Amino acid sequence: MLGILVVPSLVVTGLPTAWAQPAPAAPEARDPPPPLPADILKDAKVIAHGETLWKEQCTHCHGAKAYPGKAPKLEPRRYKPDFVWDRVHNGFRNMPPWKEVYTPEQEIAIVAYVLSDEFWP
Repeated sequence: MLGILVVPSLVVTGLPTAWAQPAPAAPEARDPPPPLPADILKDAKVIAHGETLWKEQCTHCHGAKAYPGKAPKLEPRRYKPDFVWDRVHNGFRNMPPWKEVYTPEQEIAIVAYVLSDEFWP
């Protein structure tokens, strides 16, 4: 004999706990980018500072000598300044946020370098 299962308010009790799924985590709040004026991003001193920072830290995962699969190969011609800043500042997937390590000026310098003609990972 088949019975009818009535589910009041879509709450089912007595099911194995493996069926219960936790609620998805709320998305982490991301800090918005500061103004990123073109004249700052094109400034040779800012770009040079960004290159120094890149070589000290970023190249370990994104550089030409990083082992394959450690981090994605960067394609700066496809990026906008806000995108690069967001990834550096807030992090993304396995990349940690650098907002507790770098000052806002240093983050902007990294953005300037990555988007510059001088950039070479």
